Amino acid sequence: MRIVFIGTPEFAVASLEALIEAGENVVGVITAPDKPAGRGKKLQGSAVKQCAEKHGLNLLQPPNLKDADFLDELKALNADLQVVVAFRMMPESVWNMPKLGTFNLHGSLLPKYRGAAPINWAIMNGEKETGVTTFFLKHEIDTGSIIDQEKVPIDPDENVGDLYERLMNVGANLVVKTVRKIKAEDYSLTNQEDLLKDLTAVKDAPKLNKEICKVDWSQSIDKLHNHIRGLSPYPCAYTEVFVDNKKLKLKIYRTKKESELKNAYPSIITEKKRIGVSNSTGTIWITELQLEGKKRMDAVSFLAGLKTEISLDL
Repeated sequence: MRIVFIGTPEFAVASLEALIEAGENVVGVITAPDKPAGRGKKLQGSAVKQCAEKHGLNLLQPPNLKDADFLDELKALNADLQVVVAFRMMPESVWNMPKLGTFNLHGSLLPKYRGAAPINWAIMNGEKETGVTTFFLKHEIDTGSIIDQEKVPIDPDENVGDLYERLMNVGANLVVKTVRKIKAEDYSLTNQEDLLKDLTAVKDAPKLNKEICKVDWSQSIDKLHNHIRGLSPYPCAYTEVFVDNKKLKLKIYRTKKESELKNAYPSIITEKKRIGVSNSTGTIWITELQLEGKKRMDAVSFLAGLKTEISLDL
């Protein structure tokens, strides 16, 4: 079976590597065009491009997925199946080209958390379980028929970086499993609309922005803890503080909860080796953070270098 793989970031690399290791016939790879990166703004290829070049795979980097020349190149690969992991929206002329169709790997248990940031939102909403789903593409994003799923528990202190790594590897195995099911014609499809009937609430996973990342200290410590770990390490939750009468952004990477210590209004608490924010529901101790203009560090190191008072900008 001739397979074209489509993806861009590191999350997709694990699936591509797994297909190659499993001996599947990957006849081409589609990824994003090179982009400027680093201080020198030199053009740099995506993680998937670097993987494809390492294995000597045929590589396509179309700026426009509707371009006639690109579509001719893709058609010439004569793919039976296309596999998509972490890529932008595609026109029907691309995903409907192979005779066996195109399936996508999504980082949630669909139909829950459709959208661009499923791993982040699952943690931010305090879910105890998530997973990965393979499904055939159709016009509406993340709505196609489900081929297979794998469930993954979420640890109460786990952040996006931790869960990302686990889902990346579980997803890679599911991609190989799905390819083999399709090859053997040994699979059944589940309509997402049938699953929606059993869900009391369908949560979406929209793209993250600066407003979402700003911490609202009036929320309960449970919500604050989930919000912060659901954005760590990227794009990262932040608050604004005053240090030496300067307003600076403070990024927060890891926290711990304490329900006993409370304040009527949100305020920063600093001790010799601890820094946190307390409100009427308890205290969030910040264990890893980064003040604007400084390096990322643990709380002990941060407090050792802090020579003045620090306060919240509420």
